[in-house]
Amino acid sequence: MTKNNFQLYLVTDEAACLGRDFFWVVEEAVRGGVTMVQLREKALPTRAFIDRAKRLKDLLAPYNVPLIINDRVDVALAADADGVHVGQSDMLVDTLIKLLPPGKIIGLSAENKDNVREAEQWNLSYLAVSPLFATPSKTDTETPWGMEGLKWVKQNSRHPLVVIGGLNDQNTKEAIENGAEGIAVISAICSAPSPKTAAETLKSIISKLNLTTPDNK
Repeated sequence: MTKNNFQLYLVTDEAACLGRDFFWVVEEAVRGGVTMVQLREKALPTRAFIDRAKRLKDLLAPYNVPLIINDRVDVALAADADGVHVGQSDMLVDTLIKLLPPGKIIGLSAENKDNVREAEQWNLSYLAVSPLFATPSKTDTETPWGMEGLKWVKQNSRHPLVVIGGLNDQNTKEAIENGAEGIAVISAICSAPSPKTAAETLKSIISKLNLTTPDNK
C-alpha cells in the first residue's frame, strides 16, 4: 500500500451519477485515473450491499484499484474488500482493527482537532480531513477545515491525509500543496458529463504536483 493509492479517491453515490449506470460511471472514472474507490451505500439492504460490493471488486480487480467499504465491516468481510472507512459516529477504530484481517486498509474521518489528536494512537492507512469545504454531499459534519485547517492537520498528524468535501479542478492544486496526499471526490467525477475526462483532469493536476513537490515538502 503506497500513498499513490490515495491520490484520486472516488467515493460513490448513485444519485450523483444522474441516472447513468453506476458501474459504467465507476469504470469510466477508473479508466481516467481514479486510484481507489469507496463504496458508500446508506440505504441498501445488507444482501444487496454485499452483491454490489462483490461486483464492484470484480470490476476493479483488472485495474489493481482497491475497494474500500464505507462503515460496514460485515460487508467488507463478506466481499473481501481491501479495506473499510469509518466516520466518527461509526464503529470504533479499536474494534475495527480487531475484526479486519491484517493488511487491510483502514481510513478514518477527522472533523475537528480532537479527532486528529485521538487518531494518533492508531495505525491508520489514512486520515480523511472532512470536509475541507462545504458541500451538499456532506451535511452532517462540522465546520469545514479550509486550507488553514488542513495545514494544522498536516503539522499535527502522522498519517497520510486525504481531503474530501468540495474538491474540484480549481482547488485540488492548493490542497495538495498544503499537505494532502490525495483528494476524495463524489460529484466532481460522478456528476461530470464524462467521468473519465473529469478523472483525467484531476489526476493530471495531482501527478504534476507529485513530480515537482516530492513528499509534499
